[in-house]
Amino acid sequence: MREEVHTLLKEAFQVDAVHSEYGMTELLSQAWSTGAGVFQCPPWMRVMLREPNDPFARLGPGRTGGIDIIDLCNAASCPFVSTQDLGRLLPDGRFEVLGRFDHSDLRGCNLMVA
Repeated sequence: MREEVHTLLKEAFQVDAVHSEYGMTELLSQAWSTGAGVFQCPPWMRVMLREPNDPFARLGPGRTGGIDIIDLCNAASCPFVSTQDLGRLLPDGRFEVLGRFDHSDLRGCNLMVA
């Protein structure tokens, strides 16, 4: 679905790539993509992956799991968010967002597709 939307946008605006952000209102920071759906965090933000069936088990690069975020800009509030988003870490620390857990609530921009 994302690839189809990006293809339509690239054709409509005659651009080579669609840049996007990954963030949420609970966080002060966002990760940014300059194309191909690969996101990079600022130095004060980290994305980690957890095993879908064991929230305490961490996953390394190349595996698919739930996205957890630490945002040090949220020091006075909640610096850690565990999402229902699925992602994959790349060896260089960047990450991809692959979708949502089955049966998870639609949130944020996902409401636009409902």
